[in-house]
Amino acid sequence: MQPFTKQTGIVAPLDRDNVDTDQIIPAVYLKRIERTGFGQFLFSSWRFLPNGQPNPGFKLNAPRYRGATILVAGRNFGGGSSREHAPWALLDYGFRAIIAPSFADIFRNNCFQNGMLPVVLPEEQVRELMARAEAQPGYQATVDLESCLVYDAQGFRASFEIDEFRRHCLLHGLDDIALTLQHEDRILAYERRVRAEG
Repeated sequence: MQPFTKQTGIVAPLDRDNVDTDQIIPAVYLKRIERTGFGQFLFSSWRFLPNGQPNPGFKLNAPRYRGATILVAGRNFGGGSSREHAPWALLDYGFRAIIAPSFADIFRNNCFQNGMLPVVLPEEQVRELMARAEAQPGYQATVDLESCLVYDAQGFRASFEIDEFRRHCLLHGLDDIALTLQHEDRILAYERRVRAEG
């Protein structure tokens, strides 16, 4: 997976609590076996009208948020089912980091496994980021995993906590498979020994 060290980009606000995985990527689109191609369906029931046209009332459709790489959302983001397609859709759309007051545990773990950083900040700081993103077209912030900081050029600065093992894996682009393959020589030696003894 792609390492995450620092992401500077446009911030998109999604001022909704309890956004579940079916709202992130509806089940009707879970027919692909690849991890790619889901971004076009992200938040589809909100992004599109019944006739298939973009919903002008959905904030993320506004041109000012085009190309956003940081999503700021409400409490309990990613609840509901455990589908890994939710972080796949967010990544495929272009988001590398999500900032919220809280995340559903399984969704948060799935983010880590796919190279996306879920950042927990106090609600007042999340609200401040949302307000800045809404007030300033093209507003950008930086999420820095090396220093565990979120900041912008206008003086916003907030620190966040992350499990050191998760931080290490993200910084080095290590999912569970890559972690296992770090011990490939020992695994192969063990398999050779078992075959020889068998």
